[in-house]
Amino acid sequence: MSAIAAPERSLRIGELADMAGTTPRTIRYYEEIGLLGGGIDRAQGKHRAYTDADVQRVREIIRLRDLLGLSLDQLRELLEAESARAHLRAELQQTEAPAERRRILEELGPHIDTQLKLVRSRLSELSDLAAELEDKQRLVAARIAELSTA
Repeated sequence: MSAIAAPERSLRIGELADMAGTTPRTIRYYEEIGLLGGGIDRAQGKHRAYTDADVQRVREIIRLRDLLGLSLDQLRELLEAESARAHLRAELQQTEAPAERRRILEELGPHIDTQLKLVRSRLSELSDLAAELEDKQRLVAARIAELSTA
């Protein structure tokens, strides 16, 4: 008995936006700047049609945008690296040849480096901000202490 995969449902832009927790305008903008494809098989003048994979992609874009506070260019770079990594992971699953597996694994490195560089940059900026706030907190506590002894 073979399992038949259910056909992937086709979503309109409003449905995609609702499911991803954003607006159709944001979806269109993400398409314009290359963060999201333009919908599957869209002919001129036809409605955009999206898949569940598009919902997941938009959710990931929003999560990374909110979590990391990256610019859209940085976000595009991060997502391109992730897409490349996903492609290489799929290749890796398709081969058992040690030389080919090694080649694929070596290709993964620069993509991970790109992602780490972006994340570490934001982490550094957040650490700097935390240090500044801690300094301000100590200053306020010192001023309170001065006023308490006056």
